[in-house]
Amino acid sequence: MVSISLLLYKPGFYLRPCLKSIFRQSFRDFELLVIDNHSADGTAQKAEEILKSEAGRINWRLIINDKNTGFAAGHNLGIREARGEFILLLNQDVVLDKDFLKNIIEVFQRDSKIGAIQGKLLRLKVAGQNLEESDLIDTTGLEIFKNRRIVARGQGQKDEGQFEKTEEIFGADGAAPVFRKAALEDVKLPVRLRPACGGTSADAQFSDSAGGGEKIGEYLDEDFFMYKEDVDLAWRLRLLGWKAVFEPKAVAWHARTAGESAAKNYWGILRERRKIGNLAKYFSFKNQRLMQIKNEQGGLLLKHLPWFLPKEIASWIYVLIFEHYIFRTIKDFFHQVPRAWQKKKIIMARQRVGAKEMEVWFK
Repeated sequence: MVSISLLLYKPGFYLRPCLKSIFRQSFRDFELLVIDNHSADGTAQKAEEILKSEAGRINWRLIINDKNTGFAAGHNLGIREARGEFILLLNQDVVLDKDFLKNIIEVFQRDSKIGAIQGKLLRLKVAGQNLEESDLIDTTGLEIFKNRRIVARGQGQKDEGQFEKTEEIFGADGAAPVFRKAALEDVKLPVRLRPACGGTSADAQFSDSAGGGEKIGEYLDEDFFMYKEDVDLAWRLRLLGWKAVFEPKAVAWHARTAGESAAKNYWGILRERRKIGNLAKYFSFKNQRLMQIKNEQGGLLLKHLPWFLPKEIASWIYVLIFEHYIFRTIKDFFHQVPRAWQKKKIIMARQRVGAKEMEVWFK
């Protein structure tokens, strides 16, 4: 069985097309978990109405959060509630081809070490309140470079058959990744502790020997809130020996709201960054560095310093000059660094893949 975790936050006119694409799946052995992340605009009621009237015999549950817990915590709830062997983490602005799940499951069945599968996501164009399926590529998976820049592979290109091979990739993009539940259980940080005597989640500790509190497990990093949590999870899956595969027959359309192309030169990167909102910039900058603290293998980073160091210096200079909110980012980043180091200790104690094997994924 597949569990679909659909996370909603003020989806507007995206809601019905997304749900209808789920209802028409040719693969029928799935459950649907719809999680409203405190939209507080009638979304939960509208979703329930659609589900009751149009879902048919689909097994569905609606979960309503009393606050916006963010992308990572929202989907973590879906993963914990999931009963399927495989889990699709679905964005609200994605429309699935009717054979999406069918083609994904066929690939999983070929190799028990496949932990994640990426479909071919094309761009969903928004015209007023109408959605148009296009032949522009949104993503065919995550690609990471020696300078630690991460891009959506093929983004912005016209789909002309250049990505028609089922192949291993670094990791699955966060818009519609499908995971093997066993892989997520294997790589989760198992000691996210809710304080036993009050306090907030910020007081939780990460230590294999920590006592007290409630162990609930963390799949996506909840300190990230949103942005880069998909890359962080992809990196961790690789470190622990799980494969990620791109399957071109599994097609979907995504209305991406940040980034239009996988720019690789500095001028192209700056042009793309200027199109991104300040909130996205804040989380992306902070979380990129937290992700590296958690997952970097020292020897490999040292080997890649000629590529990494110029890019990192340029990034800090640029944001210090042109992005004045960066001082809040820096403050929050250093506040979260100790927790990232605690998580790193857990990850590195469990890693199964050495730097030499990992290096093949850094372009």
